[in-house]
Amino acid sequence: MHYLPEGRPVLTVSTLGAPGEGLGTVLGWLAGQGVSGVELRLAPGQIAAPAMTRQDRARLRSEVADAGVAITGLASYIRVADPAPDELVVGALEAALFLAADLGAPTVRVFPGAPTAPADYQQVPVTTAARHEVNALAARRLTAVGRLAEELDVFPALETHDSHPRGRDIAEILGQAEGRVGAVWDLMHPWRVGESLEDTWNILAPWLTSGLGSVQVKDAGLPDSRTPVPIGDGTLPVDGFAQLLKDHGYTGLLCLEWEKAWHPDAVRLDAALASTKAWYLRHWPDRQQPVSAQDTVVETP
Repeated sequence: MHYLPEGRPVLTVSTLGAPGEGLGTVLGWLAGQGVSGVELRLAPGQIAAPAMTRQDRARLRSEVADAGVAITGLASYIRVADPAPDELVVGALEAALFLAADLGAPTVRVFPGAPTAPADYQQVPVTTAARHEVNALAARRLTAVGRLAEELDVFPALETHDSHPRGRDIAEILGQAEGRVGAVWDLMHPWRVGESLEDTWNILAPWLTSGLGSVQVKDAGLPDSRTPVPIGDGTLPVDGFAQLLKDHGYTGLLCLEWEKAWHPDAVRLDAALASTKAWYLRHWPDRQQPVSAQDTVVETP
């Protein structure tokens, strides 16, 4: 399944912003802001963990559904361009797809993660192996899980991140991959290395407009600080981002990725949610609250 809401994005939030918090607390914060989608960070010791039993998976899925919330994805740390052996990377991706299917999540976020030479934060890093070889490796691994993704109705989605921060970098991999694979546009990374919002959109539009993509919003005082700040208080072009999504009729997932796990000094997730909800309603004011993710689930043709 994938998400095709009517006319506006579905607002969801990653549990990356709630390190050490229990599921009940997170669901309470979501309810307080009328947010009905959650992306679960997939890592040991987290709400969604790789070693969860079948019983644990069923219990988690039920508890989230009972709160009126949809699990919109799993945020894994699998690096599809990592030089580790294929069987390890592909095996981890297969396991994550099975877990997502058990939880009713439509997608698994993955990173490129190729080794790179040192680079300034505002520069596109140079991969230590030839980029065409790195891209072919990542595409081969995504292709390897294509049939399983179809069977489970869950797809991997590659994020603009680390070794491949721009939309064009991600598209170079996805253009070679076969099967059902998607893209995640993290607002920060293409912008910090000089790719314009319009360029990122135009490059990733085939995935973002087909139910195989999502976008992430965040804000920070770049270039001086990477610590998350309430949406609209930093230097990222969050209003231009929203306007672009409106202009192009984007109707997919819009996820707040609040990186409090990496920046403990950032405000608590519930406060971040309040600023995000206010920003959302400034740009999509027709409704009193974001569209319910559960109300917009449709079966993939």
